[in-house]
Formats: sequence, structure tokens, C-alpha cells
Amino acid sequence: MTRIHDTSYRGFASDNYAGVHPEVLAALAEANGGHQIAYGEDQYTARLAEVVKAEFGEQAEVFPVFNGTGANVLSLTALMPRWGAVVASGTAHIHTDEGGAPERVSGLKLFTVPTPDGKLSPELVATEAWGWGDEHRAQPLAVSITNTTEVGTVYTPAEVRALTDYAHENGMALHLDGARVWNAAAALGTSLRAFTADAGVDILSLGGTKNGLLGAEAIVVINPERVDGLIYLRKMNMQLASKMRFISAQLLTLFDEGLGIRSASHANAMAARLRSGLEGMLAAGDVPAGSLGFSQQTQANAVFALLANDVADRIRERVRFYDWDRARGEVRWMCAFDTTEADIDGFLEIVRHELTR
Repeated sequence: MTRIHDTSYRGFASDNYAGVHPEVLAALAEANGGHQIAYGEDQYTARLAEVVKAEFGEQAEVFPVFNGTGANVLSLTALMPRWGAVVASGTAHIHTDEGGAPERVSGLKLFTVPTPDGKLSPELVATEAWGWGDEHRAQPLAVSITNTTEVGTVYTPAEVRALTDYAHENGMALHLDGARVWNAAAALGTSLRAFTADAGVDILSLGGTKNGLLGAEAIVVINPERVDGLIYLRKMNMQLASKMRFISAQLLTLFDEGLGIRSASHANAMAARLRSGLEGMLAAGDVPAGSLGFSQQTQANAVFALLANDVADRIRERVRFYDWDRARGEVRWMCAFDTTEADIDGFLEIVRHELTR
């Protein structure tokens, strides 16, 4: 096949826009050739299970899947009966961006809570965690959080522990959507375990695609006592890969030689460079006062900015990105493992030019 896209093009819409990390492509080539037993009985999946136990504890189990929606839906399905409900933030991906999959596929109910920064607290969870034993209300049996959150903020290990303690005290399990879990670890300067297993998380959706993998995610069961039937549910929900070695080999590269943290750290650093450059333009008076603002802290690889819609539209003609809340002029700029300093500096110049037109 002949390449048909411009490899010099860069966008700031999503870290999903980036290609596959070269080390991951190399890992796929190494895993290729010969025959391996299908459906997860291969040597790469066995090795992944060992690595996951080393990272999350000897009790941990791993279930590779194709995508993040599948990981989230399966995790929540395995945590509760059909009459269960999940408390999540109003910006949670399971609520806003999965086409109703949790409700339609699993039959569960989502109780969402408005949050200013995408983060739940025990006090916020308590606003929906009630009605146990009431046959007229779906039963709150799980809490789902995202780290990093959908608005780029980061839960600390202490914040996660406060939530897991509250959930467990009230008979609820805690699920962590880790679509960008490597970015959270890089931002915190900790291991994945520090804010998952050590903080009491029961089940984790382990992200990979946003950090340089090709259609590879996993469910990590940290507390098997709270999870039931996942081995069957994965097949029923069309997430069981026949050639699983290629998913497992990719996930292994994130743990091997620190690739997951290295890639996420770079993406975070590029977002910090972008935020710093934008703030610098404002401070120096290079753009009109009030023409640019920020709606969230930049703690990982996302910058949430505020600017006029017509300006955003002009910038978008040259560099793709998404509106987050067009009614308030809020946009999201994402950085990826392959974002370069030159990409950031070029984008800053485009923003400066459009803000001063």
C-alpha cells in the first residue's frame, strides 16, 4: 500500500490522532511469526499477567480487550447485578461519549453528579448514594472515576483512597477509568499502583490507545472478590480477541523499560509548554487582554482554553481541535506522545496571529 496521508500534519484535537509508537510497532513485529495458541493462551498474554501482578499485586488479573468503551462497560457489568447503578461525574466518558453503551449493553443506571473540575469527592458521591433497599430506585452499587479526568485534572492517591473508603463503607465498589492513566502517573510522579491498588480501587480500565498503542486496552481486576463472570462477559460482549498475543505484546511495551511513563511524561510536558506559552503571550501583552482565558488547570496533557468562537473557528481551519463547550467559548487542546516542541511553537504562533487580527 502507498501512504496517502501527510505525515507532517499535527492536530490538537485528541491524543487518539497520533499514530502507533515506533517501539510498539517493533513489539508487534517481534510478536509476529510462527503459531501461538489463540484466545489468550499465548506466551505474551501469560507474560502480561505476570507483569500486571508485579505492578498491582499477586491477586490482580488482566483481561485484554479491544477498546476503552469495552473495558468500561465490561468492568461495570462485572461489578454489579442488573438492578445496579453507578455514580459518576457529569463529564465522565461513560456518560457523555459512549453512546449509552453502559445502559444499553449492561442495563445499569448512571447517576451523574455535576463537578467543577471533573473530580468526585465522598460528599459529591453522597448526593446520589442513597435509597438502598428501595425497590423504586436503582441501587447505587459502584462509583466510577477517571484519572486523568475528562477535563485534564488529576486525582491524588489520597483523593482516590477517600473515595474507595466511602464506597466500601457503603457497600459499593470503585471503578477507575484509566484511558489516560499513564498521564496521571506521570503527572503525580508515582507508580500506577499508588493510586489504584494501594488506594483501594477494585477494577481498572487500563488505557493504551491514547498512549501510542493500536487498538489495545485491558481490564485489570484488582479485587477479584468484587468482580464476577468477567471471563464469560468478555466473550458475550465481543471483546475476546482470537489473536490476543498482539494486544498483549503492545500492553507489555508500556511496562517494559518505562515506555508508558516516558510517552505520557512527554505529552504532559508538551501541554505544559503550550500553557506556558499562552500565559506568556498574555503577560507580555502580545494578545489583547481578555481575548484568551483558561477554564481548568493544566495538570496532564490537556489545555482547556476560553476564546471567542470565531477566533477558534479560524484557528481550526489550520489546526484541528474540538470545542468543549461552545456556549462559553471553551475549547480543548490535547498533546500526544509524538507532539514536538516545534508543533507547540507553531501552534502558539497561529493562536497569537488569530487573536490579534
